[in-house]
Amino acid sequence: MDGDPGRRLATLLEGVTVGDPGPIYVRSSGNRAVYFLLAPGSTKLSDWPDGMTCFNRGPNRVCYVPLPAVGGGTWPLAWWFPPTGPDDFVHPLLLRNAGLAVLK
Repeated sequence: MDGDPGRRLATLLEGVTVGDPGPIYVRSSGNRAVYFLLAPGSTKLSDWPDGMTCFNRGPNRVCYVPLPAVGGGTWPLAWWFPPTGPDDFVHPLLLRNAGLAVLK
């Protein structure tokens, strides 16, 4: 999600999850995108609102999502909330519903 709406969404998720929304990272340049990491395959189960872009693999689609290093040094990408373990992801339904609230 690009720019200020993405940052508002990340802040909303931080609040409703008491500071543990799952892994979220930001891009400091260009469109200032905010990325929310979800478990593989979890985005295909929902319709996503306009303004939220899902990166999925599928027929005739290639997806490459750059990730920042956990220790830094990957400007312009940086973790807002770094992953805490191998199974740490943003919850897709929570993200979708929070995105609907931010984008209305």
